Amino acid sequence: MTSELNCNDCAAWLHPYLDNELETEMAARVNMHMEKCADCKAQFAELQALRDGIRQHAPYFAAPELMERRIMSELSRQKPAHLPRQWLAPVFSAAALAASVMLYLSTPSPQDALVDEVVSSHVRSLMEQHLTDVASSDKHTVKPWFAGKLDFSPPVYDFTEQGYPLLGGRLDYIDNQIVAALSYKRNKHVINVFIMPTTQADAAMHSLSKRGYNLVFWRQNHLAFEAVSDLNRQELEALSQMILSQH
Repeated sequence: MTSELNCNDCAAWLHPYLDNELETEMAARVNMHMEKCADCKAQFAELQALRDGIRQHAPYFAAPELMERRIMSELSRQKPAHLPRQWLAPVFSAAALAASVMLYLSTPSPQDALVDEVVSSHVRSLMEQHLTDVASSDKHTVKPWFAGKLDFSPPVYDFTEQGYPLLGGRLDYIDNQIVAALSYKRNKHVINVFIMPTTQADAAMHSLSKRGYNLVFWRQNHLAFEAVSDLNRQELEALSQMILSQH
C-alpha cells in the first residue's frame, strides 16, 4: 500500500504537479493529500495564481537549445549522490519558476509605465516652463480651448474658493495618445491633472508615490484621471475628490 504524503513531501512536488510533469501515481498522491490538507491546497492555489500572472504579463522568449542543454547538464552535475534522478523534476521546475518570477518582477507593468510617464510629464512641464497652452482660471475660457484639439471633451473646474485655483490647460502626450492637462496651484505647489479617454470600467481613487511625487488615479465616465504633484497626499486627494464629485 502506498503511503500518504506529508506536507513537506507534498510541497516538494507541487511545482511539477502544476506543470503536469508527474507520473499518474505520484500526481494522484499529491491530489489526495491536497484534498485533505487546506494549507497545501492554498499553497498550490498561490502557485497557480503566480503562474497565471506570469503568463498574462511577462514577455516570453524561446530559450536557445544550447541553453536548455547546459541547464540540464548543470543540474545533473551538481546533483547530490543520494538524490534520486526523479527528484530532478521538482528541482528543475522550481528553478524554472524562480527564473520566471525574476523576469516577471523585473518587467515593468503597464501601470508602472503609466506612472513613470505621468511623473515625467509633470516634471517636464515645470522645467520647460510649458505649464499651460491657455492660461486662465476661467473654465469657460479653458474648456472651449480644447474643442477641436481632442476627440473627447475634458471636464474643467476652478476651485479657487477652496484654495486650488485653476492656472489653465495644455495638450500633453501620455500612453501613446494626446491628452488634456489641467494645472492647479495649492500655495506654492503646482498640480497637474491629466485626463484621457479609456475603455476600462470606473475605478475608485487610489494613491501612490513615485520619485518623490504623489499621484492619485481614478476612472469615471469613460475618462481616466491622473493627478500628480509634490503636494502632500492628503491635499492632492482633496482636489481629486472635488473633481470626482463634480464630474
